Amino acid sequence: MKWEFPSIAGKVHRLSGEERDQLLPNLRAVGWNELDGRDAICKEFHFKDFNRAFGFMTRVALQAEKLDHHPEWFNVYNKVHITLSTHECGGLSERDINLASFIEQVAATLV
Repeated sequence: MKWEFPSIAGKVHRLSGEERDQLLPNLRAVGWNELDGRDAICKEFHFKDFNRAFGFMTRVALQAEKLDHHPEWFNVYNKVHITLSTHECGGLSERDINLASFIEQVAATLV
């Protein structure tokens, strides 16, 4: 699957129901889940070892910095749990979809 990363410009808005129906199925198909009680998506990634997990986090961190959109994450040895939500709009935005798509692309290169 090829992921697209549209540029982020203008005011950030919370995804509408129609936008969610259009944008979330591909992420659900690869293991992203919506959180109960919070407008956010999350996924846990498992790698061969700590080195690969840390390399993954480094690549994601560099992209997140470029996008000025930073994940909430937790790392223990070879596991990285990531939660995405956009604070500016109080929930899911296209920024989260774009970053999750990038994260998937990076993870695929490290498995």
